Amino acid sequence: MPKTGSAKSLKFNDFDINMARNLNPQCKQCRREGVKLFLKGDRCNSSKCALIKRNYVPGMHGQKIGKGGSRLTGYGLQLREKQKCKKTYGILEAQLRKYFKEAKRKPGNTGDFLFTLIETRLDNAVYESGFGINRNLARQMVNHGHILVNGKKVTIPSYKVRIKDKISVNQKSLKKALFAEMEERLKKKVFPDWIAMDFKNSEATIIDLPKLEKIKPNFDIKAIVEFYSK
Repeated sequence: MPKTGSAKSLKFNDFDINMARNLNPQCKQCRREGVKLFLKGDRCNSSKCALIKRNYVPGMHGQKIGKGGSRLTGYGLQLREKQKCKKTYGILEAQLRKYFKEAKRKPGNTGDFLFTLIETRLDNAVYESGFGINRNLARQMVNHGHILVNGKKVTIPSYKVRIKDKISVNQKSLKKALFAEMEERLKKKVFPDWIAMDFKNSEATIIDLPKLEKIKPNFDIKAIVEFYSK
């Protein structure tokens, strides 16, 4: 019988079962969905982007199938939009379904609430604040205790940020190589309108909730709501 501690090295369906993250090659994920998921940060906007070099689905028959795969049914299209969302934010099926159920309980447009719940995850807010070059790195920063919310360390990537919350980097962590180029990166960063950056203190403040109509994500939130509503 294997020891329980050995579970850390086990993998199931391309996911690390302890760390709950997708282990598929990042560029292949973008090619499979046919859109940029920005899993590698600025590289995705460069000429090195895999979608520029090989704009077709992965696999030996990828070039014959083309961009985004073969023709899909209505269900298949909804499924692909759900997969785009999950891969973009690095969340799992159980988490996305939980967000949908929470959004459905609220009065008003379920899609708008669902999008807000996903966008206001702490790991996404850290990425949008420019502290991490991509969402995966931002998630690691949170997990490893580098991120403060209102001056207190928070190590839960799914923590929900709220209006007036202040996000910053732990002063002890600033000495690490991970944050060596942070100041220069923040100067070049284009911030969403729901985040205000205090450059002097390298502190981001949540000044509003993210709006679906303003951000326009690379997936169809309506299709995701329809998928889970069946």
